[in-house]
Amino acid sequence: MNSILEKANYCASCVTKPCQVGCPFNNDITAFIKDIKNEDYEHAYRVLCQTTVLPAICGRVCPYDKQCQGACVKKVSYDAVRIGELEAFIGDLSIKNNWSIVRNDCPKRWEKVAIVGGGPAGLVCAAFLAINGISSVIYEKHNYLGGILSHGIPEFRLPKDILKKTIDKILDLGVEVKFNQELGRDITLDYLEKEYDAVFLGIGGNISLKMHIPGEDLRGVYGGNEILENNSHPDYHGKTVIVSGGGNVAMDVSRTIKRLGAEHVYVIYRRGEKEMPATKEEIADAKKDGVEFLFQHNILKIDGVTKVKGVEVIKTDLIQKEGESRLSPVNIEGSNYHIPCDYVMMAIGSMVEESVVSGLGLERTPRGKVKIDQEGRTSRENIFAGGDLTNTPGTVAFAGRSGRDAAYAIMEYLDKKNGN
Repeated sequence: MNSILEKANYCASCVTKPCQVGCPFNNDITAFIKDIKNEDYEHAYRVLCQTTVLPAICGRVCPYDKQCQGACVKKVSYDAVRIGELEAFIGDLSIKNNWSIVRNDCPKRWEKVAIVGGGPAGLVCAAFLAINGISSVIYEKHNYLGGILSHGIPEFRLPKDILKKTIDKILDLGVEVKFNQELGRDITLDYLEKEYDAVFLGIGGNISLKMHIPGEDLRGVYGGNEILENNSHPDYHGKTVIVSGGGNVAMDVSRTIKRLGAEHVYVIYRRGEKEMPATKEEIADAKKDGVEFLFQHNILKIDGVTKVKGVEVIKTDLIQKEGESRLSPVNIEGSNYHIPCDYVMMAIGSMVEESVVSGLGLERTPRGKVKIDQEGRTSRENIFAGGDLTNTPGTVAFAGRSGRDAAYAIMEYLDKKNGN
């Protein structure tokens, strides 16, 4: 407990609260940390409940060095306040002490909302609707809730008991769930529109993107997202595995594979270490697990006839292109070489299945996502969306924020519809 108080007291309680601006949920970070300083832990949880229902999760898996901690003023000259650890501490205490999510003092409403997808976007949307007196039903295609929280983040990063108890808190608000209900297979959007006053689409994107290089169809090439979701791994013992990508999924895949016995796991990333989307902690932990990194390398093709035998890579230079803030990788001619390997994992990003998106009949962005406004409204007034289905940034907190924003937009829509 003393170490937690030391970390809390390190916070300068800035009046301008840049950390709050850096947090996707816009949590009042200085306020809940002040409560920790005063050892009023339950009130710290109440402060967090105003904006989030996932403190025990986000405190563990958020890329806080790029979000709240990245905006901490102390980071300019010193180390940032350990906001993630402090948030997880309060989230864990709320579970241990069975503190309920704080409801707003408002009457129960008669409207009902359908939520498609039980990942972070759907769960948070359901929670904030319930907090404000509106019932919802989550339609989930699996027989469990959590989405990427459950099948995309390994146990060593997010313990399953913490996830379950966090979800149970949300369900205790009165949220109903229908499992094994997939949109387009078991239910249709037309049906949901007829049965409910509004619909929120929070379908997760777990189809791994491809690099579109020769050899991607060889046996031994896997999508990182699917490997984590299905938990169906080949035998890695004594094998060499290449992981393409630089985000947290790439880190989770590479660490999981290394822990399952692979002799060598190489993460290949086109840019440098400081440009990696993954958090510093995740990169450091991957190195501790024995994962090896090849920065400023690009995969040109995957070698083999029917099965993976290796990859051809090329080194890259990073240049500043006009009008772009991020350095761009450019292949260095003549720097090609081959790396023998047994498996290749694609972890360069993911998308929602195209047949699902195209079947919605909603206006889309030029990149094929469902088009929404800042509050999650789609081209149909009674349908809202968030998370991977839209242009929401691909982190748990941003997905959750999109669900919360949509919940408030749904309430506004229902009020107008009912003349309130």
